[in-house]
Amino acid sequence: MNSQTAESIVARPDPASQERTWIRQAHSMISDLMQRSPAIYWTDLLLSAGAAWTFTVLYFAAPLGSVWQIAGLVLAGILFYRAGTFIHEIVHMGRNQMVWFKRAWNLLLGVPLLMPWLLYRNHIGHHSRAHFGTPDDGEYLPLASSPLHETLKYLVQIPVLPLLALLRFGVLGPASHFHSGLREWLLTRASAYVSNPYYRKRFPRDEEWHLTLMEWLCFGWLMALLALTVFGPMTGTHWLMAWILLAWTLGLNWIRNLAAHSYANRGQPMSHVEQLEDSVNISGQTWLTVWLFPVGLRYHALHHLFPGLPYHNLGKAHTRLVSGLPDDSPYHRVNRDSFFQVVGELLRSARSTSGDASAMTAWRASTR
Repeated sequence: MNSQTAESIVARPDPASQERTWIRQAHSMISDLMQRSPAIYWTDLLLSAGAAWTFTVLYFAAPLGSVWQIAGLVLAGILFYRAGTFIHEIVHMGRNQMVWFKRAWNLLLGVPLLMPWLLYRNHIGHHSRAHFGTPDDGEYLPLASSPLHETLKYLVQIPVLPLLALLRFGVLGPASHFHSGLREWLLTRASAYVSNPYYRKRFPRDEEWHLTLMEWLCFGWLMALLALTVFGPMTGTHWLMAWILLAWTLGLNWIRNLAAHSYANRGQPMSHVEQLEDSVNISGQTWLTVWLFPVGLRYHALHHLFPGLPYHNLGKAHTRLVSGLPDDSPYHRVNRDSFFQVVGELLRSARSTSGDASAMTAWRASTR
């Protein structure tokens, strides 16, 4: 080996070192924004949840099919979606951080909507270098690397989501305590909030007591509603209306999720920066962005770069990074103008993918 070749090898930059340097630079620019403000969290949650329940009363009390009832449904769903999104902030908090906020969230939303935050603990794996973008990631489906019918299959699940929650907490949860085999199946297959139906991971044993408590609270809530149906004012129409409201609420997040990532990875583990580049910031300030991406969800790429950054500081951090980082920084490549731009890219990629080239094959194989 001649001296010129040796010098070129020594001078060649190390990608891992470059990645660490770039991330440290970005972190130094926003390090003062990492502190959560409990006052902002509490105010936002209480106002959002309070307004959601107020419009729910309007929805159920207004004449059937009236403008007031439709307005109640639309606004209640949007506000429940906003308040519900705090589940994402909760799972990124330390075990002993804002404990009463977590309890209040379960009281206001988790139990009555059959979505206790504990079942979202699996979200931490979504940030893992080993799992992100693979079949072991509960929140990743390779929709852009699979035929278009896979995206359609994803969307048609929306009306079923409330029914699955009802089955999980109203039937399977209580029954599983009397059958060990069913219990293990439930803890492995139906105890995590995921969009990836091929996800398989057992619920943590050290948290089972907490899950059991949440299961019985949700079951007690359902039994109270059943009693009101048998002996009180509730009717089958009210149950139908509740299903519509929950499907609308959950559907908003299901649709928003299409613009969280590129969903083009084919199952290979990804580095921290590769996770960032697969994620999306919606930088356009439109009414749809504000409505469909509450509680900082519009800065999803930034969240994957710094998962501990509180939602109320994401906008300020984004502004600093956009203005302070070099134009060739990876951060500038993750910004999109609108939801429609991101989903359009996904759909175009899906339309050009044949069944033989579908990345979903690897996801299905993971369950065998």
